[in-house]
Amino acid sequence: MSNNIVIIPTYNEKENAEAVIRKVMSLQPCFDVLIVDDNSPDGTAGIVKHLQGEFNGRLHLLERAEKNGLGTAYIAGFKWCLERSYAYIFEMDADFSHNPDDLPRLLNACEKDGAGLAVGSRYITGVNVVNWPMSRVIMSYYASVYVRFITGMTIRDATAGFVCYTRSTLEQIELDKIKFKGYAFQIEMKFKTWLRGIKITEVPIIFTDRTLGTSKMSNKIFREAFFGVIELKINSWFKRA
Repeated sequence: MSNNIVIIPTYNEKENAEAVIRKVMSLQPCFDVLIVDDNSPDGTAGIVKHLQGEFNGRLHLLERAEKNGLGTAYIAGFKWCLERSYAYIFEMDADFSHNPDDLPRLLNACEKDGAGLAVGSRYITGVNVVNWPMSRVIMSYYASVYVRFITGMTIRDATAGFVCYTRSTLEQIELDKIKFKGYAFQIEMKFKTWLRGIKITEVPIIFTDRTLGTSKMSNKIFREAFFGVIELKINSWFKRA
């Protein structure tokens, strides 16, 4: 068992599941993997189960009854990991938009440089996004500008979903009180980390849009993020008061 575990939520990721698991398992230092599958009708969970015997207790599967949002998948994964002895807990997409080779760099930012949260950042050194249409690049970039303006955080990539939390950071966040389910979840987690004065480091990465499978982005998810940021800021005023 490693000190490090990568949580990968899946819904209909049969094209990517085996490849991403094998890639993460090949890395040094070692990373365990927890797949949180939302009852994928394409058989993603079956692929994971087939691989579990090969990876000798390092590959884990948490099956949920239905698709219920990215945020709730990660919260379930965080709780599962905190019940074990993992020290560094990662979020990563299944579709290779996040390069697994960057995992050791995120780990180093926490383990060696003392960050409580390391963010794989698309925007800390410019705009490092491949294969997105310009409209989506602009929307994503200015979404982070908007988040910085509303919340006061200095994080350049507030919506990033490629991150490493230390155990201590997650233990300080009241996971049962995390409200948002879509990409606003990523903002909410960073905001609550920032409010606690925990060190956040952005590690530059190159984000490459998926080539297999289907994106889960929707207008509903975007609206939740847009209005959710205002709600987070207003709620923080009342809590401080």
